[in-house]
Amino acid sequence: MFKLKPLHQEAISAAVKRAEHYRLLNEPSPAESICLDVLEVEPDNQQALITLLLALTDQFDQRLSAAVNQAREVLPRIQDEYSRAYYEGLIWERRANSLLRRGDPGSGPQAYEGYRKAMECYERAEERRPQGNDDAILRWNTCARVIMRHRELEPAAEEAFQTWLE
Repeated sequence: MFKLKPLHQEAISAAVKRAEHYRLLNEPSPAESICLDVLEVEPDNQQALITLLLALTDQFDQRLSAAVNQAREVLPRIQDEYSRAYYEGLIWERRANSLLRRGDPGSGPQAYEGYRKAMECYERAEERRPQGNDDAILRWNTCARVIMRHRELEPAAEEAFQTWLE
């Protein structure tokens, strides 16, 4: 195994910007790595935590279960209630997007559930939003439009419950 080299404190800001840059270049793996390096030095760096969470959601198409679990582990470390609700919604929404793109049998109801959970999170975020920030409303509307456009997105059929009498 390798012993990872630690970042210098004065390089943290530039490293976070570099991670954001890699995300914009559709390179989530290097962005994730940089954020992990930053968090080794500053475990509560909020921008690094958010960028890490986003880099993980960028990887849902390649490794859905593992990346979803990792993103959910990051979520409680985000200190701001608005941001925590917003990014929880983003995890649900991007998971649903990935399921929709896969189109596997049964993925329609799973994606539907993901979009609905995302919408609930965005509603919580909307209640806590900073003045002038309608990002949660924009995301909620996006989820609603995706559901309305795709007929395969519907709630799972409830299985009939049968009681057995003795």
